[in-house]
Amino acid sequence: MSAPTGSLTAQKREGQIPNFQFPISAFLERLRNYYPVNYTSICPGVSRREFLGCLGAGVAGCVLADTLAGDAPDEKVLHEASFYEPLAGGKVRCKLCPRGCVVGDKQRGYCRVRENRGGRYYSLVYGRPCALHTDPIEKKPLFHVYPGSKAFSIATVGCNMACKFCQNWDISQASPDDIRPPYQTPEAIAQQAFAAGTRTIAYTYTEPTVFFEYMAACAKAGKARGIESVVVSNGFISAQAQQALFPLVKAIKIDFKAFTQSFYRDICDGFLESVQASLKRLAKSGVWYEIVVLLIPTLNDSSDEIKRMAAWIVKDLSPDVPLHFSRYHPMYKMKNIPPTPPDTLRRARQIALAEGCHFVYIGNVPGEEAQNTVCPHCQAMLIRRYEYRILENNIVKGACKACGKTIPGVWERRTPCAKPLRRGRRQTTDDGRRTEGNRKSKRQPVRYSFIALRSSASRIDRINQCAHAISPR
Repeated sequence: MSAPTGSLTAQKREGQIPNFQFPISAFLERLRNYYPVNYTSICPGVSRREFLGCLGAGVAGCVLADTLAGDAPDEKVLHEASFYEPLAGGKVRCKLCPRGCVVGDKQRGYCRVRENRGGRYYSLVYGRPCALHTDPIEKKPLFHVYPGSKAFSIATVGCNMACKFCQNWDISQASPDDIRPPYQTPEAIAQQAFAAGTRTIAYTYTEPTVFFEYMAACAKAGKARGIESVVVSNGFISAQAQQALFPLVKAIKIDFKAFTQSFYRDICDGFLESVQASLKRLAKSGVWYEIVVLLIPTLNDSSDEIKRMAAWIVKDLSPDVPLHFSRYHPMYKMKNIPPTPPDTLRRARQIALAEGCHFVYIGNVPGEEAQNTVCPHCQAMLIRRYEYRILENNIVKGACKACGKTIPGVWERRTPCAKPLRRGRRQTTDDGRRTEGNRKSKRQPVRYSFIALRSSASRIDRINQCAHAISPR
């Protein structure tokens, strides 16, 4: 038998190595990086290599025991998937996204979170959020939805694309076997959102399409408490599933990766035409939506591509849909590409405005004037922003305070304005970072998998206790 080839994730998908090896390797790596052990004081005469080898063997035994004891997804909380059809031979065809995976018995689809068990298709992540966090709604970004409000953000593992620049790759490209957070009912999520005082529940960080059933249930539970739902998605969803989603949510933000099929194929493992069709359906649905384009140097930032994209948005969607051009920072498998120059974002914005887009923003560049909302009719300042803070809001009952023209969006009757940001004074942002008022800072990704690891009930807790026990005091 030949040795396994390819990445660990690829080997795991092909069944070449068992799942329980992954937490062991992750633990040993974490141990080497964060727990410098004075092993000579514990085991005199034993080398570091021998010590770590013995420790790894012990941890392997614990993990194997947990695995054999049934630490896999609990049969009692498995939730049957929506949008699939049974096929001959015990196979099923998934109809959740345009991939249309044909899945054999005891196999999973491309997203890794839906499994065929005896001809019935199940979601393995229903009730298993690996990330829970309260964010400003501007961080999504949704600039025309309840400005200044908070969103209770949740995610499970999994995605139906594989973007090489993904900021949250450690959970989007994980499987339910890698991260096993405790079960939480949709009612529990709605209760937490209510207790946090948030205006919305946001399904974000990974791809909400792959946990559709859980998202739908949470949206219904939230609505029962007066909390709306918003979705941050790549738009790679089937027409049937998308039509079922529209009545449940208040707004959707689409990450429009590029305007070339080659980019979607080579960088994201997706299909441009499927996302375009999704955007056209969204434009006709009556649900508010905004579009974000992450501009990556040399890959999707040419003037010609931006012009064609903007022209298509104006013609086939609407000139009123907010368009955000966001700055890229090196991430995941594309750390060799430098950050996007701010001038590239400004050029893209001018092109989109010239093509007829009414609301064009620049993101991930703190202090940029193009973060503000300006009335397209009288050019009056509507909403002034700094990072995720609202400094000024002149939209009254959905209209411009100066000229009275209606401004498209989802507005409160009157949004309270945050206190002005004093230049030079140290501030604490919503994600806990401390910055200077006159110092530029960039958005930093949060390692949400560590949130999940800390909240996992059994196996990871015992591993952490073992690591702490041998760390120097």
